[in-house]
Amino acid sequence: MSTVITTAGRPDDQSLQLALEASETLGYPIVERKKQAVSRIQNTHSSDVIVAGKNRYDLYRIGMDEPFFFHPNSAAFRLKRLLNGEMDPLIEIAQLQEDDSFLDCTLGLGSDSIIASFVTGESGKVLGVEADPAVAFITRRGLRSFPSESEQLVQAMTRIEVVQSEAIEFLSHQADSSWDIVYMDPMFHAPITESSNFTPLRQAGVHSVLTAEWIKQALRVCKRRVVVKDRFDSPVFEQFNMERKIRPNTKFHFAFIEK
Repeated sequence: MSTVITTAGRPDDQSLQLALEASETLGYPIVERKKQAVSRIQNTHSSDVIVAGKNRYDLYRIGMDEPFFFHPNSAAFRLKRLLNGEMDPLIEIAQLQEDDSFLDCTLGLGSDSIIASFVTGESGKVLGVEADPAVAFITRRGLRSFPSESEQLVQAMTRIEVVQSEAIEFLSHQADSSWDIVYMDPMFHAPITESSNFTPLRQAGVHSVLTAEWIKQALRVCKRRVVVKDRFDSPVFEQFNMERKIRPNTKFHFAFIEK
C-alpha cells in the first residue's frame, strides 16, 4: 500500500513545513488538501495518508477507525509513580539501572523506552527500533516535540534514539554483548479490550511474531537479560523457557531470559 502526505484542512506555514519535512524524510509525495476529506484522498490515490497538522502528524491507514499519532501513553503516570518511589514492573524485571543501555526492538509509541530512558539517565543509552517507516518517523518526531510540563518526561523522551529497521536485521549487525538489556514487546496475538488507546498502533504497526532466530540474536547481543512483554496467555513464555513474573489481575506479563 502506498502512502501520501497532505496538510490539515486549513493549512498554514507550519503544517506546510511539516508536510515537506515528512516528504523529504519518508520519500512520500505531497497531495494538496483542497478541503478534501481524508477518506476521499485515500480513495482517490488508493493510499494511506499522513496529515501534517499544526503541531503533530496523524497517520490514517485505509480501514483505520482512528488515526495513529504520537503521545507518551502510560509513560506519564508510570514516571510519576517512579518519582513517588514506587517500582515499575518493566524496570523491576529488567533490573535496569542508571548508566545502563537498553535496546527496545519494538518501539511503537515508545512508552516503555521513555521509562527506561528516565531510569538509565543522561549517561545511559536507550535506542528504539521500529519496523514501520511512518510509525518510526512519527514517534521519533513526537519524542522530541511533545509538549509537557514535566521536565523529567521531556528529558527522557529526547534522549531516545529511534532507528527504522526490522528488529532481527538490526540485531544481526550489533556486536556480541553490546546492550545490557534487549527488550521485545511484539504485537499481542489478541488485543486487550481495556487498552483502546493502543488500537491505532495495532492497526498501523507491523505485526511481528517472536521466532527462535529473534531470541537467538537478542541473547547474543544482550549482556544481562532479554526481556519480553506479552499477553498473560501467550505461548511464547513456555516456548522459549522464559522466567515469567506473574502479575495478578493484569492482562499482560513480563518475562526474561538470563544471559
